[in-house]
Amino acid sequence: MKKLIYSSVFIVLASFSFANAQKITDGSTIDVDGLSVTFNILNKESITVGGKEFDRYKVSAKLVNNTQRNYNVRLNSAPLIVPNTTLAEVNCINATGAKLTSKKLDLKLKPQNVNVTYWAYTKDGKYQSFIIPIVAGYYLDSGDSVNDNAIFIVPKGESPNVNVRSLQ
Repeated sequence: MKKLIYSSVFIVLASFSFANAQKITDGSTIDVDGLSVTFNILNKESITVGGKEFDRYKVSAKLVNNTQRNYNVRLNSAPLIVPNTTLAEVNCINATGAKLTSKKLDLKLKPQNVNVTYWAYTKDGKYQSFIIPIVAGYYLDSGDSVNDNAIFIVPKGESPNVNVRSLQ
């Protein structure tokens, strides 16, 4: 009985998570809640994995913030819990994930780096300043863009079946 209830809850939650997904094809751009997402196939090659034939696609996705708002996430000093910085998710439904390849691509906010100067003693006993970059937050301004690449392996003769959903 418990397994039936858990299975039902999982199916309902899974259907809600893909309910707002939109299908996207190679070279096209779609609008997802004011964010323009462009998907491109960069390269295709045939490979053999475990004696089976597959097609390997190198893909790229670009997100442009067309909204009038800026996205900003400031990090607290403690505890350091990094929030979800993904704005949109590009899922390949028929990707196998073989050979440690991707099944999805996350388009995330850009990190805001700040250089911090601190003083410490070196191995020689000298008191010296050091500069280290730290991530102080994440951002994406209006009109700004982010992009990422991934590799999808799909069954031979199929093209990537891709959809995009907003995670805002």
